[in-house]
Amino acid sequence: MGIYIYNRDEIKKIGEACAITANILDEIGDLIEDGNSLGNIDLHVRDLCRKSKAVPAFLGYKGFPASICVSVNSEVIHGIPDQKRKLKSGDIVGLDFGVQYNGFFGDSARTYPVGRVSDSAKVLVEQTKAALYKGIDAAVEGNRISDISHAVESHVRKYGLSPVHEFVGHGIGRKLHESPQIPNYGPPGKGVKLKPGMVLAIEPMINEKGAAVSILEDGWTTVTCDGGLSAHFEHTVAVTERGPDILTQL
Repeated sequence: MGIYIYNRDEIKKIGEACAITANILDEIGDLIEDGNSLGNIDLHVRDLCRKSKAVPAFLGYKGFPASICVSVNSEVIHGIPDQKRKLKSGDIVGLDFGVQYNGFFGDSARTYPVGRVSDSAKVLVEQTKAALYKGIDAAVEGNRISDISHAVESHVRKYGLSPVHEFVGHGIGRKLHESPQIPNYGPPGKGVKLKPGMVLAIEPMINEKGAAVSILEDGWTTVTCDGGLSAHFEHTVAVTERGPDILTQL
């Protein structure tokens, strides 16, 4: 599948979906507290989508049963929010969420601390977020896809952290997942050249310890093999002549 080059009007429409995504993530951030159930987060997201006249992008996607991915501690991505499971102080929780609005998609992720967390958890969350912005800084006309990948990996390696290899960022726009794939590791200067009009979901998934992951029996929840913590941040970004435009940043 080829890489879409979106025009300004299309990017504006993608931006509308991204703004809804960001606003809903902002609102549900208030629910990240000791004692709240993961299922409540999902129910609240569905209600906010209805009010925004947007469709949760993940609900039913390849059979996924929830409107948002909620991944706690050693869960890397694709955690299924369970009504019986509750957050507790010391957890970190990754929220990955997107919507479809008027035929276009937005996608974003954030990792939150719950109450007081360990120093190592703080470093993981802070530096995963910092790596996202390093990757975004590399999303400029004339660079190549792996310049984003290298920027992410070279930042987190300074802190002894490991980028996940099996899951990657991606193009986005008329579909939730489009070409190109954007790994979070590798040498610079490889892959397709970035051009204005490309829209990319850049999403570092970074582990506290080793990079190895496995998928649980539910077929979705991905966890670290060594039990270490994992963090996840994501923005939808348009490549423009003026530099990267972060569409999911309010």
